[in-house]
Formats: sequence, structure tokens, C-alpha cells
Amino acid sequence: MPQQDENRPTSERHVPVLRERCVSLLAPGVEAARAAGRSPVVVDTTLGMGGHSEAILERFPDVTLVGIDRDEQALALAGERLAPFGARARLVHAVYDEIREVLDELGLDGADGVLMDLGVSSLQLDERERGFAYSYDAPLDMRMDTSRGQTAADVVNTYSLEDLVRIIRTWGEEKFAGRIARRIVEERASRPFETTGQLVEAIRAVVPASAAKTGGHPAKRTFQALRIEVNEELDVLERAVPAAVDSLRLGGRIVVMSYHSLEDKVVKSAFQSRARSSAPPGFPVELEEHKPELKVITRGTETPTAQEIEENPRAASARLRAAERIKVRSTR
Repeated sequence: MPQQDENRPTSERHVPVLRERCVSLLAPGVEAARAAGRSPVVVDTTLGMGGHSEAILERFPDVTLVGIDRDEQALALAGERLAPFGARARLVHAVYDEIREVLDELGLDGADGVLMDLGVSSLQLDERERGFAYSYDAPLDMRMDTSRGQTAADVVNTYSLEDLVRIIRTWGEEKFAGRIARRIVEERASRPFETTGQLVEAIRAVVPASAAKTGGHPAKRTFQALRIEVNEELDVLERAVPAAVDSLRLGGRIVVMSYHSLEDKVVKSAFQSRARSSAPPGFPVELEEHKPELKVITRGTETPTAQEIEENPRAASARLRAAERIKVRSTR
């Protein structure tokens, strides 16, 4: 992306995925809060550049929006975008599995809506120095929170061959994981990896050219795997979805957009586990404590329209799921 894009307004640099659908799915949770005489609270757990949050604040003039992001640069840009909403937008530097702690610190006893837009953000892809993209040379970083944690360079330069194979195969779903890992280990022996360009060349050297015809860029899956490993994305997600459900008030809605099958599998499993009875098999009566906590709203996953994909090509792989809190446990 051209460098001058960094100087464009955030609203022009970021097109929120499935924006109107997300807002519409959250609306019944806001209405439930109003009906119960509460001030509605919606948490955008992956704030990014604030496009979804802006739409929520515009649609619901009585909503308090809590925006969470581990990326300090994203928080700063979103803060500028949401400044016109004043105290209704409360932005917090945190990881999204910390939703309960964030609400407690803000003095809020729960949420009426939770939005999760998973994966790497447009900001992170577009900022070359962040090292998320394989399309141009940059430092091999990939941290969503640049203030802490190991970088992608740390991973490729220090992980054992076995561990590299495991993460590239598991997180990247890459069938050439063994070849790629061995090439990395061979090359780092003489020269440590420092840039994305170095890594791309190493991958190109061992992935057959024919694979790109069906699988896209040969480095795509390895970069995904490294990003997931560096940011512990799936571990965080497995904690975050249950934490978000626990934070929902009665009638509240959770909307999650995922961008690859590993993310969607975690979300689907978390929803299903809370949407079925916990009564033991053969139990003659379903007691109150056994009743489902969630009702799944979407049938399977929803996807963007052709027009949305044309306007925002990064939306193409988005898969949306939503659920409603229909029972609250007596204790958290």
C-alpha cells in the first residue's frame, strides 16, 4: 500500500467487514438492556481502527462502547476516529480475553453486546514495518502488541526443527511444513532471519511453483502460522469466547467474525457447548441449571456479499457466527 495512505483519515483507510450485519445482530441485545431499564453496554473486543465501533455508536445513541485492543497504534487511531462520541467511547489497552477484568475496572457489571473481529487488522497489514505481510520486505516482527513478547524472527531463529514443523503444519495448515522448516534451519545456521523478504525467499526455494496455482502465495500459510504463534491467537481465543459469554447480560448478543478454519472451529465449539443442555444422558428432568445458556442465532456461518468483497477484498474469507445469552448462571 502506498506510504501516503498513512496520512489518510482512518475512516478512508479502513472498511469494516460486514458492518451493517454486525450492528443489526447486536441490536436485540441493546433493546433488551433498554427494556430492563439498563444503560446498554457494547464491547468491541478487537477495536482495530474503530470502524465497527463508530457504526455502533452512531446507530445507538445511548450505548456506552468499550473498545479493547492489544495494539497501541490501533488504539491511538481509533481514539481519533471516536473522539466525537466523547465519554461514550471508553478505550482500553488489553488483550480481548481480559474482557471481564476490563469491565470490572470500568465499573461495569456486564455487556449487552460483544463483537469480535478476529485475525490481523487492516492497520497491521498496511504498516510495512510491522512485518505481517509477505508482499513487501520488512522487519520480521508480527507482534500485535509491539510493547512486549517474542517476534516472528525470534521464532524462526530459535525454535527447533520439530517445533517449526509443528506450528507451520498445525497453525498454517501447510502440507510442505517439513520442507519449509528444514530450509529455515539450514539458512539460519549461516545467517539469522531478520526480514520478511528473507523468509519469503527461503519458502519459495522449497515450495513447488505449481502449488501457487491452487494455494495462493507460497508464504501465505507460513506467515499465518507465525502470526498465530507470536500472538498466541488460538490460545487467547479459546479463553476469550467463554469469557465474553460469561460477561453477557441476559438477552445480550455475541457476534464473532473469523477468517480461517482454525478460528471458526474454536468459535463454533464454544457456542455449541453453551447452546446445549448440560443434563446427564438419560436424566429424566432438565433442571434449571442444566438449561442452555446460549441460543445460536446464525445458521452455520454467514459470509460477505459479492458487493462487500468488491469494496473490501480482505472480507472474502470472513465467516460470521452470532449467539444470544438466554440464561445467566447464578454465580460467575
